[in-house]
Amino acid sequence: MRAILAAFALFVALPVAGCASGDAPSEAAATIPVTIAMADKSYRFDVEVARTIEEQRQGLMFRTSLPADGGMLFVYDKPQIASFWMKNTPIPLDMIFIRADGSIDRIAENTIPESLEPVASGGDVAAVLEVAGGTAARLGIDESATVTWADR
Repeated sequence: MRAILAAFALFVALPVAGCASGDAPSEAAATIPVTIAMADKSYRFDVEVARTIEEQRQGLMFRTSLPADGGMLFVYDKPQIASFWMKNTPIPLDMIFIRADGSIDRIAENTIPESLEPVASGGDVAAVLEVAGGTAARLGIDESATVTWADR
């Protein structure tokens, strides 16, 4: 019984990659620049920021597409293990788990749409960047890159 309760608590506590009640983002959703830098190149993304628990629970649910240079950044008050699921998220995402120093802890590529299986960081992270599935492979982004954003 304890194992069931512990699993339920984890399931309820997981931030989700989606938005409640089918709401799409407003046309005027504010974005910030995020830069992923590698040894020989860098890429800029203009992403929405999910700072509050409500925004993190809303995430990217029900979105049917993302711009090639878009996505969502989940920022935490202090580094922690981050775990997501894909409930109500019909598109695959690449989840880039970012440590407090900007280094990449882990990249979960092409997460499975609608899956309830947790996708977790490998260690404590300060933020998670979600971009369209396949972006990391297409651009050659790997764990050697560093990530910075405007209000960091």
